[in-house]
Amino acid sequence: MPRRTATLLASTLMLIALLCAGVLIPVPYSEMSPGPTVNTLGDHNGEPVLQISGRKTYPTSGNLNMTTVRVTGPDYNMNLFEAVYGWLDPSSAVVPHKTLYPEGQTAAQADQQNAEEFTQSQESAKVAALKQLHIPVATQTVVGAVVKGKPADGVLHAGDVIKAVDGNEVQQTGDVAKFVTRHKPGEKVVFTLIPAKDAAAAEKQGKRPEGPQKQVAITTAADSGRAVVGIQAQADHTFPFTIDVKLADVGGPSAGLMFALGIVDKLTPGGNLTGGRFVAGTGTIDDQGKVGPIGGISMKTIGARDKGAEFFLTPKENCAAAAKDTPSGLRLVKVGTIGDAVQALEKIRKNDLAGLPSCSPAGR
Repeated sequence: MPRRTATLLASTLMLIALLCAGVLIPVPYSEMSPGPTVNTLGDHNGEPVLQISGRKTYPTSGNLNMTTVRVTGPDYNMNLFEAVYGWLDPSSAVVPHKTLYPEGQTAAQADQQNAEEFTQSQESAKVAALKQLHIPVATQTVVGAVVKGKPADGVLHAGDVIKAVDGNEVQQTGDVAKFVTRHKPGEKVVFTLIPAKDAAAAEKQGKRPEGPQKQVAITTAADSGRAVVGIQAQADHTFPFTIDVKLADVGGPSAGLMFALGIVDKLTPGGNLTGGRFVAGTGTIDDQGKVGPIGGISMKTIGARDKGAEFFLTPKENCAAAAKDTPSGLRLVKVGTIGDAVQALEKIRKNDLAGLPSCSPAGR
């Protein structure tokens, strides 16, 4: 065989081998890309995203779009070609798999976590919105979960309403851990509570759970030198009217801010916080209205701009990353609380854009 032919054949075989390797060899990366955006003031799949009953609502206009990110699942293994293509595509991001999914997490576990975070974000959005509007929300502390094998296992149950610890009234969720950790491991702590079944029966009748109360003594165990009983306390809210979020196939906590703003807009006399403008955004929110950072900010700004957004409400902790590659025509608005966001929307509605807090140094 002539040397030239042999060299060509060897090169061809090596190229085929490299192509096969690129297709067959998995790499430890996942891809993120812009996902759907949904107007919280509008309809999705034929029904309103936000449904409020038992309270007067007001007409709204414009857009308050929540934004999402598409990601490859925890069980999907990208190949080398897919990773390289993703790296070259400016509208996607390829990141180490472990930054999105803890090691060993299955698709079912990831879906469950996202669903739980989404549900919690809705609750916090409702609380933050009503507090912004000075509408009272009744809050109590309940047992959210009991850790198997810990002292509370079989003694306390999910849904138990915690009224006091060692006779100290529980006024907020953090009080439970504060009172328990005053003890040394091995000491007894006394919980005053309303059992979950009694609390559920009262709520079915539209009443606040007030009794009967019982006391339970639990011997604490040691965890990193601290006294624990093995429960997760969480806030449980009773709203003065019904607020439902009708949105399927979405997970995670990052839509909290936009849900809260949608609720505020619908419950505000005169409404129309946006003045008819197209505003999108993202951000977690807690019961006090504090806006927290999220992942995939650049993917969300791209998705928002592609749908026509003019303004993007951006958590202040995400501002630096978002400002590095802002899509043309999109103005980033920095927010730290729901109050900041409402004030920014007021400026947008009045077209008073000079005073908008911006993520970019130039204030674009």
